Amino acid sequence: MSEAERVASIGIDEILHRLPHRYPFLLLDRAEDYVEAESVVGIKNVTVNEPFFPGHFPGNPVMPGVLIVEAVAQAGALLMSKTLDADVSKTAIYFMGVDKVRFRRPVRPGDTLRMPVKVTHMRGDLFKFSGAAFVGDQRVTEFDFSAKGVTSE
Repeated sequence: MSEAERVASIGIDEILHRLPHRYPFLLLDRAEDYVEAESVVGIKNVTVNEPFFPGHFPGNPVMPGVLIVEAVAQAGALLMSKTLDADVSKTAIYFMGVDKVRFRRPVRPGDTLRMPVKVTHMRGDLFKFSGAAFVGDQRVTEFDFSAKGVTSE
């Protein structure tokens, strides 16, 4: 393809079509600025009703860092699934690795995570990414990760 496909917004219906995750583990509400095989920005609205807040931490709700990483990775999986036009009934996208994770500030109820993900390398169904999460203009986390699509027959 000579010019990358650009899509302004990906809604929850397409996310549910492209990812196997469901409540309580679906951590994307929508995505923006999708560019085929290049990038996407995932969006997660963090509410006080998230199932992890009662235990993390009582009286001081903080989104677990590992779930922030998972939310960014789901944005990457969405980018992969849409780029590959994967059949989710036959193809699973698995995390392969996470490197250079840094956390900068806590995420709390009422925050909106904006999660830009960029493809840094792609070969077939193996993708490497650079990802981050922001609340407003403040960087929450950043890391590199990889994922692979595995097809079952």
